[in-house]
Amino acid sequence: MKPCVHCIVSGHVQGVFYRAATQEQALSLGLKGWVRNLADGRVELKACGPAQQLQQLQDWLWQGPPHAQVNDVVCEEVEALEVSTTFEVRV
Repeated sequence: MKPCVHCIVSGHVQGVFYRAATQEQALSLGLKGWVRNLADGRVELKACGPAQQLQQLQDWLWQGPPHAQVNDVVCEEVEALEVSTTFEVRV
């Protein structure tokens, strides 16, 4: 079973294509999972895959797309209960 992480990203991360860029980054790393906006302005995601690629995604989350201003990224390891076959943007 591959490891999974659940992350919450805060800052100016909505309305700047953060979800789409996260999806693109995750797919390029071969990760599975999802990303979505939260009502409070944060972005939430769950990603599963090889540990090295998960770490690369977590490092990228601090940067995000060009217009994002990331203040905090909190990630924790979680179990892979429902794993997607791809990495999707959820509404």
